[in-house]
Amino acid sequence: MTRRPAPCPKRAALAPAALLAALATGCGIGTTGPVQAGAPASGIQRPGTESTTVRLYFAGPYGTRPVTRRTDGPLSPQRALDLLLDGPTDAERERGLKTNVLPTVAGHLTATTSDGGVDLVVPLRVSSGELDVTAVSQLVCTAAHADLPGDPPATGVDVRFHEAGVQYDRPWTLRCGAGGNATPVAG
Repeated sequence: MTRRPAPCPKRAALAPAALLAALATGCGIGTTGPVQAGAPASGIQRPGTESTTVRLYFAGPYGTRPVTRRTDGPLSPQRALDLLLDGPTDAERERGLKTNVLPTVAGHLTATTSDGGVDLVVPLRVSSGELDVTAVSQLVCTAAHADLPGDPPATGVDVRFHEAGVQYDRPWTLRCGAGGNATPVAG
């Protein structure tokens, strides 16, 4: 019969200590240093500092993209569209957002509310390609998300387009879809 040497008490004590040290330091997260993560968190506002927001729709690399901006109060469709036509901020431009051909209609576009919707008069013709599909979606969705009487859901707001120099029996009517794209209203 061969004899085994007796276990060394020092080695026996070192094994659990080494395991504990490995568990404490080996959590799987490496050191990376500071990482930029965007804007600071925001929470509940102090009483008396309430503000409202407006949603504008800009053109992005993959279609229209909503942007929420703080305002001093509710904005009518005309005021919201004026902000859209002013263009994106520097930070929004850095994210790849733009206004397509919309700056050419600045100052010549009118939006009025009536009959639970928005009447939008544009100085360009969509049918001839002067105003592209993305620009139409930007206008429709921005107008639909503005402050309207009765506070209807944006996806239920009829935006009636009136093109410059074109006489229609009925204007063509669009709504802002959930994905930020203008869709025709049947009927």
